[in-house]
Amino acid sequence: MIEAIKDIVMHSGFANLSYKHVIMIGIACLFLYLAIKKGYEPYLLIPIAFGMLLVNLPTGGLMAPPLDGTNGGLLYYLYQGTNLGIYPPLIFLCLGAATDFGPLIANPKTLLLGGAAQIGIFVAFFGALAMGMLGPEAASVGIIGGADGPTAIFLTSKLAPHLLSSIALAAYSYMALVPIIQPPIIRLLTTKKEREIKMEQLRPVSQKEKIVFPIVVTIFVILLLPSSAPLIGMLMLGNLIKESGRVPNITNTLQHSLMYIITIFLGITVGAKAEAELFLSIQTAKIILLGLIAFAIGTAGGVLMGKLMCRLTNGKVNPMIGAAGVSAVPMAARVVQKEGVKANPSNFLLMHAMGPNVAGVIGSAVAAGVLLQFFG
Repeated sequence: MIEAIKDIVMHSGFANLSYKHVIMIGIACLFLYLAIKKGYEPYLLIPIAFGMLLVNLPTGGLMAPPLDGTNGGLLYYLYQGTNLGIYPPLIFLCLGAATDFGPLIANPKTLLLGGAAQIGIFVAFFGALAMGMLGPEAASVGIIGGADGPTAIFLTSKLAPHLLSSIALAAYSYMALVPIIQPPIIRLLTTKKEREIKMEQLRPVSQKEKIVFPIVVTIFVILLLPSSAPLIGMLMLGNLIKESGRVPNITNTLQHSLMYIITIFLGITVGAKAEAELFLSIQTAKIILLGLIAFAIGTAGGVLMGKLMCRLTNGKVNPMIGAAGVSAVPMAARVVQKEGVKANPSNFLLMHAMGPNVAGVIGSAVAAGVLLQFFG
């Protein structure tokens, strides 16, 4: 009986628990606290954090590959959708169906804000090169600056799959922490007077414009950058399905059921790649630091472009909307709205911020296409 108990204990997870596992379990629990108690992007953070928790409980074998005729772990098979670049385009399909491109069409100048916010990608890219990373690795790290998890996963799975866990976790973590990271940068770079600026109501956008827009963007962008086809194509297809008004049941499925299903699969498998031995390394620390720098510079680039537009329009543009140029939709636009209300309770900047926010989604996909073109 004693031997049987010893055998159970020796083969349990407790016997195989290392200090690295304990650290990762602590990080996972911290993320769960932030998601559940503080409400920081719970749809993303809960599955990511729980995936981290599961994979760092030793001997569970959830990420074990098939071996000697035995089946692999559950999360190993779910992870293939991430590894093969299937989930990110599907997320873009759902995102397109849930996004209104009207603010961008009504004010196309906000494309400049979305473009300016992508500067963080290229700053981090050169920073990674300076740290000794290879071109494909640096490109994968740089894309974190776009604050677009699906794009980061898609590009990294093509260029540097060995970095996928660190990059994906960094990208999604910064997306979830947008409400913490962006406000101090916005306040640092803008004056109170600038933050109080009220913007005029956007012009109405016709249904015809909304239908033509995704078709034109698809043709132009994919002819220019064929490597961006999976992301841009799915994003614009989702939006065309929504704006056509002909298939409301499909639109509803994309906006809700499929989006949540893919988010769960993507989140839990991204978290499950954060195994202690892989994640707790100097390289991961570099990636997380560069990702933070990239995201901060991207936010700053958008705000500074907003300040320039404010000057050129004699104060008609609130520079804060430039912060929404990163592609964290709609989190960054919500942050701008909250900061606008704090400065001026009668301010309503959400729809104005959605223009650069949508431009940021397109911009990050285009940036990924450029990097893939060079290093793919």
